[in-house]
Amino acid sequence: MNAPFNMDMNVITRLTKAGRLMEATALLQRGLSGRANQEWPQSDLDNSSGRPDGGDGPPMIDMAPPSSPDGAWSVSTSPPSENLPRPHAPMAPAASDIMRPLRNRTRGLNTWRMPADISARDPLPTGARFELHSVSNTAGTLAYKLYVPSRYAGKPLPLVVMLHGCTQTPDDFAAGTRMNEVAEELPCFVAYPEQRKTANASKCWNWFRPGDQQRDRGEPSLIADVTRQVMRDYAIDSARVFVAGLSAGGAAAAIMGHEYPDLYKGICVHSGLACGSAKDVPSAFKAMRTGGTKTKSERSSSALIVPTIVFHGSADKTVNPSNADQVVDQSRSRTTTSAARNRGRSLGDTEFTQIVETNEAGNVILEQWILHGAGHAWSGGSKKGSYTDPRGPDATREMMRFFTEVTKP
Repeated sequence: MNAPFNMDMNVITRLTKAGRLMEATALLQRGLSGRANQEWPQSDLDNSSGRPDGGDGPPMIDMAPPSSPDGAWSVSTSPPSENLPRPHAPMAPAASDIMRPLRNRTRGLNTWRMPADISARDPLPTGARFELHSVSNTAGTLAYKLYVPSRYAGKPLPLVVMLHGCTQTPDDFAAGTRMNEVAEELPCFVAYPEQRKTANASKCWNWFRPGDQQRDRGEPSLIADVTRQVMRDYAIDSARVFVAGLSAGGAAAAIMGHEYPDLYKGICVHSGLACGSAKDVPSAFKAMRTGGTKTKSERSSSALIVPTIVFHGSADKTVNPSNADQVVDQSRSRTTTSAARNRGRSLGDTEFTQIVETNEAGNVILEQWILHGAGHAWSGGSKKGSYTDPRGPDATREMMRFFTEVTKP
């Protein structure tokens, strides 16, 4: 290791201790690429807020947009004195039909058609509603958007709780995932809790804090109350209530599935981390880069197994793909499974491996999608939203297909 890189390691340590994970990562990447001797202003290094602009609140622990239309979402390489780029996410032209019929035993929505882009920013179907609500408890107040499908007529329907990534909003996340569009087809309800800027300046869920990893405490209590409030105010089938998320939202979804197995009947973790994979900012940085060293293997409230589907890009430079394996390991900790592997390629030319695991009774309980060459973005999403890779496969439809399959009587 040369002298300039040793000097930068001191800076990296200081940035990490200050919670400035993305900046520390950017400097580390410069070092590995031979640009480690770049000098940054001392005033920037003394900024202890953890924000590139010196603002208040916890650091941004999530993702940065690609530098080119076909690039991957990754950690920002901007110096700390510059503002992080705003999320805006065209990656590749959206295909009119993302999913190619899968071969052999692949489980997929092979006959589903990918409609034209319809997002939360487009006019709603006649009779549908996308409403703003909120819940409050001792942990604070949490706003959320609720999609009510046009075909709702008082008959119990499924509910999906969608947890956005850093810097995102419910409308942005709905647009990028096309979840409202799918909810209109099924039909089902969709709730989008919105992280408060007062809780995290970058609107990241604080998945790395012990107080936000426990049942009936902090953010999990608020997200659970959002779920319960929708179940109270509308006819919701309690046997078909699910939670899903991307990146920081994926980590939060893993926490919700781990701590509330009695409430959620299925979870989806996209580009996220397992519950308990970090306990503070430094360990969050390590978990994102190399995988969590320790996760909660025991369910805190019951022995229930929550069926889990996981998506992760093999080229994800923001959250190490090994975290996907840890999510799966955590979900199967109380049961024995057998696995079947399938290979395929989306019409957008993304190659993937699909691993389907069943328990001793032959029921599917786990499904993992390895998206070869993909980065840190919602697979098969719309370019109308941020952090999406329209090349597919379509994570939203595969997620809903999985949820439907694992909750069949």
